Amino acid sequence: MTDLWPALPEALHDPVALAVPFFVVFVAVEALAAYLLKDEGPDGFAGYERRDTVASLTMGAVSVVTMTLWKTGGLVVYAALFAYVAPWQLPVEAWWTWALAIGAVDFLFYWAHRVAHRVRLVWATHQAHHSSEHFNFATALRQKWNNSHELVIWAPLPLLGVPPALVFFGFSVSLVYQFFVHTERIRTLWRPVELVFNTPSHHRVHHGSDPEYLDRNYGGILIVWDRLFGSFQPELHRPTYGLTTPVGTYHVLRLQTHEYAAIARDVRAAPRLRDKLGYVFGPPGWRPAPVAPAAAA
Repeated sequence: MTDLWPALPEALHDPVALAVPFFVVFVAVEALAAYLLKDEGPDGFAGYERRDTVASLTMGAVSVVTMTLWKTGGLVVYAALFAYVAPWQLPVEAWWTWALAIGAVDFLFYWAHRVAHRVRLVWATHQAHHSSEHFNFATALRQKWNNSHELVIWAPLPLLGVPPALVFFGFSVSLVYQFFVHTERIRTLWRPVELVFNTPSHHRVHHGSDPEYLDRNYGGILIVWDRLFGSFQPELHRPTYGLTTPVGTYHVLRLQTHEYAAIARDVRAAPRLRDKLGYVFGPPGWRPAPVAPAAAA
């Protein structure tokens, strides 16, 4: 039986942390391109507004710390499941284990992402990423600070013998890939690529607040999950980015927590337990059905 502790340090070599300098370079290049192409708006470069960009970069910097803390705690649990509960242990040195881990994490990411849009309590953690009314490489760094629900959804992988280090490696590969789909500078790619992979066109739809774009295109690396499970939507026009109800602030703590506060207000005001539960576990925007007046005797 594999010892618990040697499994722990491996996943701490995070590809996302190694990619951060490259992310910063791409943000700078995209902003410079907007400046040189003279397509700047009244508040900044096209797709770049100073306060919005600072908020995105700040949330991204903090998320590196919070994600490390969540992953470290998750890694201890995953290593215990892998070492003491899994009926078998896949070989970490086999290429197919790496491929399986990346594919399985991407499949589970689709469902974690879909849950994040359909369960309000989880949406409260994810909505910060959608709060920008711009769509650019800086928006990709506007990450949530609470990864707890993803850790729960990935738990079947170490239970099925996937080494914990590879679970987190698969997620890091997904995050690095997804950085590059946050841009308006690329319209569409070669049709076979658009058919199989998540692309800037597909992900622009996901960030749109237009009715036809809401809750669509959840895929991380592959868009085939959306095509298979009925959540795919092609890009028909330039999306309106941001939340359906704009937050109206650049304060990063408020951006991360305002939906939790809204849930608490709704729960306090709800008279019935079923309504309280609906406000927590129903989809964003859920409201109880109006109570019909009692019929006259």
